[in-house]
Amino acid sequence: MKICVFGAGAIGGYMGVKLAQAGADVSLVARGPHLAAMQQNGLRLIEEGQEHKVSVSASDTPADLGEQDYIIITLKAHSVPTVVEKMRPLIGKNTTIVSGVNGVPWWYFHKIGGPLEGRRLHSVDPDDTQWNGFGPDNVLGCVVYPAAEVIEPGVIKHIEGNRFSLGEPDGSKSERAISLSQALSAAGLKAPVRPKLRDEIWVKLWGNLSFNPISALTHATLDVLCTDEGTRPIARAMMLEAQEIAEKLGVKFPIDVERRIDGGAAVGAHRTSMLQDLDQGRPMEIDALVASVQELGKITQTPTPIIDTVLGLVRLRARTANLYQ
Repeated sequence: MKICVFGAGAIGGYMGVKLAQAGADVSLVARGPHLAAMQQNGLRLIEEGQEHKVSVSASDTPADLGEQDYIIITLKAHSVPTVVEKMRPLIGKNTTIVSGVNGVPWWYFHKIGGPLEGRRLHSVDPDDTQWNGFGPDNVLGCVVYPAAEVIEPGVIKHIEGNRFSLGEPDGSKSERAISLSQALSAAGLKAPVRPKLRDEIWVKLWGNLSFNPISALTHATLDVLCTDEGTRPIARAMMLEAQEIAEKLGVKFPIDVERRIDGGAAVGAHRTSMLQDLDQGRPMEIDALVASVQELGKITQTPTPIIDTVLGLVRLRARTANLYQ
């Protein structure tokens, strides 16, 4: 089984190290100083106070790596459409595209059934680049739970979590899902195959939708924004708007809003990915995390006044920093 992790930053690098340690045939696509460090010195992972180093096959040219059985995409959502064409050398007749990307996935309405079957989402795939380039039948969903950071080129620090939930769009336990689950489990990662992955997508999205933009606007860490008397009610209001949308789409939430916010606070003084992007001058992941929910609100005819307000503010913040088109 050949596995390529496309976008081997913090999460992709963490997964790459774990797979390599388990002896998997894994390759990584990365770029810049991070790639150069991996090629020269291997990839290092700091986990629970210990450092692990592996030699990995890494390149910024997918054609160097050949066709893969699985391509696990761990890029920011807005970056994926720009590399679909570049990924073609990795894709064979039986390649599975694993969408380990935050936010509402571009394939969300594939095999969902009902009147919205096959609906496209402009906010995450504006020109249908992924829908047409990958093909929705080739995709396997993945909800990514670990938190990690690239603390210097070639060095990943694992913060917490090791679960990568997998799921077919139609909810089946397919052979391809089970095989990947077994490979990830052999690497010491949790990889359950879920019959209702969309429920998990929304539970994670609850936090990303609210915590990320609020943190970018306030520069607060999770423990602060989830407990502050001014920002906690804003996060709650955004989550309740999102919950109304999701429930109209058939999603069932296993926890309530207060527990979800408390879970965010329990992570501690963590800087969200959107805040890290703002600090480091990288494009901010606004559309997949926030605008997508606004789009789903329009599709389901659900008002989203608080989401609309925060979205407007964070878009302007990003444009002011020249980090959003």
